[in-house]
Amino acid sequence: MHSLRGRILISSGGLFDPNFRHTVVLIGEHGAEGALGVVLNRPSKIGVQQALPSLAPLVDPGTPVYRGGPVQPGSAILLADLLDPTLADLHVFGSIGFLTGDVPSEVEHAIRRARVYLGYAGWGAGQLESELAEGSWIVDPAHPDDVFGDDAPSLWQRVLLRKGPDYAFMASMPFDLRMN
Repeated sequence: MHSLRGRILISSGGLFDPNFRHTVVLIGEHGAEGALGVVLNRPSKIGVQQALPSLAPLVDPGTPVYRGGPVQPGSAILLADLLDPTLADLHVFGSIGFLTGDVPSEVEHAIRRARVYLGYAGWGAGQLESELAEGSWIVDPAHPDDVFGDDAPSLWQRVLLRKGPDYAFMASMPFDLRMN
């Protein structure tokens, strides 16, 4: 099995689960026991300062908390671009990795930019592979702009369009097909 760590999963037009409809998930870990990642394009209306004041100094002022997925929605995960990626609790790709728990001061000083997620997406052994075989997800390499871009809500459409004309129709699908 080839690991999907550092790749993004783009929900296909036929994925109707409300937790994952029109989402882009960054895979942080993938192996025989399963996979985990965070939904990149679901900012909440609540700011980090309001929800998790202890993490506010690690992100830009006014940054929202992101809904990372349906698993453990009360647990905070920091996705960070680090000067030294070996400081990450879980290295994902390039200089980007996950930080969990308390962030030591030496790690704080190595953070270039970060986002805070509540919850994560998780799959048990073989579950993600089954969903891939069903065509629920499209796999693509992750780019730093996917993680830290300015317009997270439009990420699903943007990554489909960058895949080329074969995906343009899917990128135009409304979230609610009744609006078509």
